[in-house]
Amino acid sequence: MNPVERALRAVDRTQQRNRPLAVVVGVVKKYGDDRGGLLAALITYYGFVSLIPLLLLLSTVLGFVLHGHPDAQQAVVDSALADFPIIGDQLRENVHSVQGSGLALVIGVAGLLYGALGIAQVLQHAMAEVWNVPGVRRPGYWPRLGRSLALFATLGTGLLLSTAAAALVGAALGGPAARIGGLLLSAALNAGLFLACLRILTPKEVPSRGLLPGSLVAGPLFTVLQAFGAVLVTHQLRHATAVYGFFATVIGLLSWLYLAAQITVYAAESNTVLARRLWPRSLLQPPLTGPDEQVLEDLARQEERRPEQHVDVEFEDPPPDRDGSADS
Repeated sequence: MNPVERALRAVDRTQQRNRPLAVVVGVVKKYGDDRGGLLAALITYYGFVSLIPLLLLLSTVLGFVLHGHPDAQQAVVDSALADFPIIGDQLRENVHSVQGSGLALVIGVAGLLYGALGIAQVLQHAMAEVWNVPGVRRPGYWPRLGRSLALFATLGTGLLLSTAAAALVGAALGGPAARIGGLLLSAALNAGLFLACLRILTPKEVPSRGLLPGSLVAGPLFTVLQAFGAVLVTHQLRHATAVYGFFATVIGLLSWLYLAAQITVYAAESNTVLARRLWPRSLLQPPLTGPDEQVLEDLARQEERRPEQHVDVEFEDPPPDRDGSADS
């Protein structure tokens, strides 16, 4: 064993004995095992493509729900767009309700709904991957469509509640107290909304209590992202904003969405690790820990596609050499 490996194994033993550190390592490793970066990129892509249709759909539905109250409708739309740093003003100027004849409205809403379903579908796929649900047990198209519609209804309700709560805090308090109170209330509402969305997106075989820890972490993180998103994106685009405004807007939106997607995937991975006690994990292998073997077994069984197909996993200790023979 060379000095570098000896030092790394000492670090590995330390993190395995320290429970909080072992849980963090377990979440990071589970994120890598599930190709969390690819899932976050996929969510970002579909979120980018679906953003305008989703906002148009939201604006149109709010036009019916808040009929006769255009100020309230505009307040909710403005509240949703305020979460997007840099590009919020541009979106606000270009998002309007679908109007016209009844037939045109039905066709328009159907088209917008079809375009916005992409993000809901990919989020359901990401949650199934995070929980390693075998393909044979994943819901079909119509159940997924129903969950997508429920997700949109939940998001719309969440926006209504957050807008009303922000107005209430602003009216009751003033100055720094209103700002702090608004942030705390936003964190609580975001955590509740995230939990509700996870319950819709996650397969039913996962109990609701298993979704709570990640939601309690994601709520404040989303609030921080909303509050300081402009600073983060501006720092990342400091060389591009002055000359390439259009490209800076696109990159800024993608950067913000990718951060939001990573928070979502990491929060879901935290739920999985805590629910299944997938720690401690080994940084250097062999040997494999029990949670290491459990994760590898779940990844293999996740590939079951048919009821008559069964995947069995075995581990050898010690592992075979490269030529196939075991160590003596």
